[in-house]
Amino acid sequence: MTYEIQAAARAAQGTGASRRLRKTGKLPGIVYGGSAAPLAIELDHNSMYYTLQEEAFHTALIKLAVDGKTEQVLLRSVNYHPFKQQVLHVDFQRVEAGTTVEVRVPLHFVGADTCEGVKLQGGSIRYILNDVKVRCLADKIPEFLNVDLSKMAVGNTIAHLADIQLPEGVELMALVRGEDLAVASLNGAKAG
Repeated sequence: MTYEIQAAARAAQGTGASRRLRKTGKLPGIVYGGSAAPLAIELDHNSMYYTLQEEAFHTALIKLAVDGKTEQVLLRSVNYHPFKQQVLHVDFQRVEAGTTVEVRVPLHFVGADTCEGVKLQGGSIRYILNDVKVRCLADKIPEFLNVDLSKMAVGNTIAHLADIQLPEGVELMALVRGEDLAVASLNGAKAG
C-alpha cells in the first residue's frame, strides 16, 4: 500500500513553537537523512493520528510532499502524549528505492486455533515476539510476516525465527547474528 502525506516546512522550532503549533491542530515533525539537510515540517494532527493507527503505515514507503516537493520516506519515530490521544512529534527518514534499510516488521500468527497441540492436546499458544527486525531494499519491505503455527504439537512445542517463510531479498537480523529466537510456544499440552 502506498501512502501520500502533505506537509509544510516550518521555520519556528523549539518547545514553545511546537506547543503553539499543536494548539492550532498541527503536528511538528522532521525529515532527515539522504544528501539533503534535515527539514522541520508541520502536518495535520488528526489525519496523521488516524493514519498512524494503521499497522501497514509503520513499514510502508511513504510519499511525503513538502510544499510541492515529493520525497520517499520511512516513518522512524513517533512520540505520543502519556495519557491524551495526541501525537507529539514524528520523525521521517529519506530513502531511495534501492537503499538497503533495517526496519521492524510485525508478525501475524496463523493456524494457532487449528493446530494439534491446541485442538487435540488441550494446550494454549504463548506468543513471545510481536515483531522482528529485517534488512531488505526499501521498496521490498514486507507489510508483515506470517508465522504458521498449524503444525505445533507436543513434540515441537516452540516455533523459531528459522521457521518463518521470508520473501525474496528479506533477511532477519537475529538470524544474521546467529540467534534463532523463539517466536511462540505451546503450553499445557498433554501427550495424547
